[in-house]
Amino acid sequence: MTAQSFAELNIDPDILEALASKGITAPFPIQAQTIPLGLTGQDIIGQAKTGTGKTLGFGLPLIQRLGPDPEPGVKALVVVPTRELCIQVADDLELAASNRPTKVVAIYGGKVYDEQIAALKDGAQIVVATPGRLIDLNGQRMLDLSHIETIVLDEADKMLDLGFLPDIEKIFSKVPAVRHTMLFSATMPGPIVALARRFMSRPIHIRATDPDEGKTQANIKHVIYRAHSLDKDEVIGRILQAEGRGKTVIFTRTKRAAAKLVEELNDRGFPAVAVHGDLSQEQRERAMAAFRAGKKEILIATDVAARGIDVDDVTHVINHTVPDDPDNYLHRVGRTGRAGKTGIAVTFVDWDDLHKWRLIDKALEMGVGEPVETYSSSPHLYTDLGIPEGTKGRLPGAHAPAVRGSGRPATGERGQRAHGGSGGGQGGARPRRDEGARREGHGHADKPGHEPKTTPAAEGDAPRRRRRRRRSGGSGTADQSAPQSTAE
Repeated sequence: MTAQSFAELNIDPDILEALASKGITAPFPIQAQTIPLGLTGQDIIGQAKTGTGKTLGFGLPLIQRLGPDPEPGVKALVVVPTRELCIQVADDLELAASNRPTKVVAIYGGKVYDEQIAALKDGAQIVVATPGRLIDLNGQRMLDLSHIETIVLDEADKMLDLGFLPDIEKIFSKVPAVRHTMLFSATMPGPIVALARRFMSRPIHIRATDPDEGKTQANIKHVIYRAHSLDKDEVIGRILQAEGRGKTVIFTRTKRAAAKLVEELNDRGFPAVAVHGDLSQEQRERAMAAFRAGKKEILIATDVAARGIDVDDVTHVINHTVPDDPDNYLHRVGRTGRAGKTGIAVTFVDWDDLHKWRLIDKALEMGVGEPVETYSSSPHLYTDLGIPEGTKGRLPGAHAPAVRGSGRPATGERGQRAHGGSGGGQGGARPRRDEGARREGHGHADKPGHEPKTTPAAEGDAPRRRRRRRRSGGSGTADQSAPQSTAE
């Protein structure tokens, strides 16, 4: 029988109180199965889909086994693959330990060393770290791993994907041979099983899945569209106005696409932030904090940040482009439907990426088949996703982008592309002439020695000084030749 409360799992009262202050009272299946074993010091391999509460599954035993008043010095180590996940796990552990003097420090790259070193010197007992910065500080003798009592590998499959296996082996060589080890992963590929055999002592493998559950979460609705790249922003703008739409994560393939999309959505009136590799760590943390707090309800991310987006109330995930493989698809869409809630995952498949979608569809046994061709005007878009009839891809209060140089708002598809495209002149909007060039007597960036063509559009802008210079020859011949030279 599954425990109905954390109290039934023999969690200490001060930890129960800390969890209850945030409304956390009932354990998820992975927590109910791993916590009793973790409290005894049993080595555990925990396997569960993303978003099912693995952090508290290892975190509560880890904190409780340290005792209510642990001595200063690092006794527990949690190794994670990404900076965002590092911050999230550290926050969760700090919450659970908030009623006792236990100190947690997050160790990751992209931040100055001073704060992290100061926290270690201050006696932090729990370290949550990414492999690179962890090995770096250990090599500088700033982080002593020789007294580790518990080590946890979280998202072990992602560490394998990112090439961290040699670093993991090095970390295990630094910690005591006798220790409590827990490994958590959404999938269990061969190298992870081999890793467990090498570094764990008679581990118990726990799978928190239902026997009849498919490879994709049953509480997520999957919607797959074959979409046109020039229409995607408009489609997204309409999806963001669907009934019941809350926090939304949009995944892009590249950093450039993420930066462009966040600008486009902000222009359309939607509160969006981005997380990608071109931003500083401080900018990424600010964006994630704003998203978690609900100040910005749309997060645009590349796959690098995917594992760190641990927010329970994400209602929609949108794949701006189809992921490269089935595992990547699962990790992306797993940002919604967390903590037992339902979610919607929308994936756009470009014509050139149909082969990728077919592989994902087959591997995950989704049975979708060929994605339906979909445009922003397609009636099924509205019915599939609960979008009110007549919705457009721009919020009513948003300012329409101006046609440059006209002072008038652009309308229709041409205006949208003129604003969103690079160079400012795509989609029919004329670029404003450079003011400095106009003062120098050049209406356009013409080649040296060539006069600008006399056309109706350019006639009014042509500098008067040049026309006076052509008339100053004093002969009618010169006057007659001027039009010929400007018409070349």
